[in-house]
Parts: sequence; C-alpha cells; structure tokens
Amino acid sequence: MKQQLFKKLQQIAEQNLLDIEVHKKKGEHVVGFYCLYAPTELAVAANAIVLPLCGTRQAPIEAAEERLPRNLCPLIKSSYGFAVTDTCPFFRFSDMIVADTTCDGKKKMFELMSDIKPVHVLQLPQNQDFNISLEPWKNEIEKLRTVLETLTDKKITQEKISLAIALLNNERKTKKRLMDVTKAKPSPLTGMELVEILFKTGFFADKQKGIDLMNEIADLCLQLIEKKESPYTTETPRILLTGVPIGLGSDKVVKIIEQSGANVVAFENCSGYKQTFQVNEEKDPMLALSEQYLSIPCSVMSPNQGRIDLLKEMISEFSIDGVVDLTWQACHTYNIESYHIQKLVQESFGLPFLHLETDYSESDTEQLRVRIEAFLEMT
Repeated sequence: MKQQLFKKLQQIAEQNLLDIEVHKKKGEHVVGFYCLYAPTELAVAANAIVLPLCGTRQAPIEAAEERLPRNLCPLIKSSYGFAVTDTCPFFRFSDMIVADTTCDGKKKMFELMSDIKPVHVLQLPQNQDFNISLEPWKNEIEKLRTVLETLTDKKITQEKISLAIALLNNERKTKKRLMDVTKAKPSPLTGMELVEILFKTGFFADKQKGIDLMNEIADLCLQLIEKKESPYTTETPRILLTGVPIGLGSDKVVKIIEQSGANVVAFENCSGYKQTFQVNEEKDPMLALSEQYLSIPCSVMSPNQGRIDLLKEMISEFSIDGVVDLTWQACHTYNIESYHIQKLVQESFGLPFLHLETDYSESDTEQLRVRIEAFLEMT
C-alpha cells in the first residue's frame, strides 16, 4: 500500500508540470519563492501558483561559479545555477521571484538574478522584537501585496487573504500531522521517505492535491503503527536533523545516517518542522501574516531563542537519541549558532551531538560516513 501511494506521489508530480502550463495558458501567474519568510498567502490570494525554488542539486553549481565565488554556500550557487542555465522548469514558469535578505550571499546573488527574471526583495529585520521590527516588516509585506496586485492585475482583498491563510494553515496542519507519525517508536517512515513526500508535494500547483495525498499517507502510517509494521525496530537510533534546509539532491547526510543503521525521525529545519506554524485566523490578516512570518526561528535572527525552544520540544516529543546539526559551507549564521545547539543537546538532554559542515558534492561522502558511524556508536 505504501508503494502505491509513493507511485501516486510520482504520478501527480509528473502531471504537475502540465497543470502549471494549463494555469499559465489561462493567463494566470506563477510566483517563485526562495525562503520560508515570504508570505505565500498573498500570491495565493491573487490566484497565483507558488513554487519553492531553493536549489538542492549539485549539477548547476559549476555554471554558477562563473560569476559567484567558489567558497559560497551551495544552496545559493545551486539556486543561481538553475536560473542562469535555464534548467529548472519551475524557475522558468515563474513570472516573478520573491527574494529575501536572510543572508548576505543570497541578497547579492539576487542582484545578479534580477538580470534574468523580475525579482522583488523583502528586507527582513534581523530581530524578532515586535516593538522594533514588526511595523517595518508589516510595511514590507504591504509592499509585496502591491507588487503582486500589479503583476497579476488582481485586487488582493482582506477576504481573499483570509481564505488563503485558511488554505495554507490546512496545508501546514497536514504537514505536521504527517511529520508527527514518526513520533511512533519505531517509525513507519524512513527519513528519506519523509524528505521525498515534503519536497515533491511542495511543488504541487493544486494545494488541495498535496493536502489530500499527505493525509492519505498519514492515515496509512497510523495503520502501520497499529499493526506494528516498520522498517525499523524499537532499538534503532532515532536522530533529529537540525540546521540548514535540505531537499532531494541535497540529502546525502540523511542517506548516510540511514545507511548506517539509524532513522532520521525529525527535521527541525525550514524544510521540516518550521513549516508547521499556524497563522492566527482571528486577527487582521495582514497583521497576522506579519507576526507569524517574523516569528520563524531562523539563524538570521539575533537572538534566536525560538530555535532553542523548538528543539527542546522536538527532542522530547520524538524520543530522540542523538542530534545532527547540518551546516552548508559558508553559512556563517548556522555555523556559529551550532555552539548553542551543542550546549543545549549535551547539557540539557545528555545526548550525543554531531556538527557537520559540507556542500552538495559527493567528494566527502566517506569522511562523513566515518564521522556519522562513530557518532551513532554513542547513541
């Protein structure tokens, strides 16, 4: 049954490109987003398809390095490489890119990307103190609303925003329901299966298709838990992965951990549990969007207590045996923040901790394997 659902996932993913083409032929729009801080509800309220565009593949990086430094973060280089080589259909479909200032490398890369495609950059505050940062951030979101209205020639009303919030809250609730099935011991899903589901459904033009499929998979997982069917045993080490986002193509650490006999049951990063926070549907929709998106606990924020609080919650709820903190090369904010994460994991929970800094290439795979296997011996 699980195999049939993954086959269905692949079929919808393949059909999805055709769905986007049909949408565009009707005169509707597609908006590409590069970060979790961008309020996608505004584009949905304008009947635009929203697509997550962060690069997760090694292939386009060589082309990107013709203009970008070799020692730059691979996510930035991959993202730009897809744009400059025109090898990502989702970038090609996008009428506009919504970018962000989450790091110096990205914001300078977006200056180059604007030569290829229209780019609107959100000026993100670096502090989550609402007294200081909320009003300027709300102004940024209001500007984005105006830009999207101009692009789509549609009025983005409060009512439409509220409907979009309800839809995307449902999607976030469904993602959390799916990710929470791995709280079972043993888990009914591998970490790689979870990565594949979240990654592929993220590109679905029809949000409801993704919601329905994730609920189907979650329902099946609950049946498997009841039947005590799992690819693991109760003794399999349960690992939480924190740090930078991953996706299909940038998943080598997850693969190595699971090839080495453990199960990645939880992803704290912005390709995982950080996607599950709900927007308050009782407040003014623009204020609610501003508050919730500003509250996302990324390492760009200083201080970033939200990440500590989320990790405390997840380590306990997912019965974690060890924590791996992943940093992409040249991601200085996550690299520095790893000190606090190690202190939390080791001193507050007494668990093994491993910090890895790598890129998208396979050149260090065996070195990573040696370090991961040694780490797993401590769990």
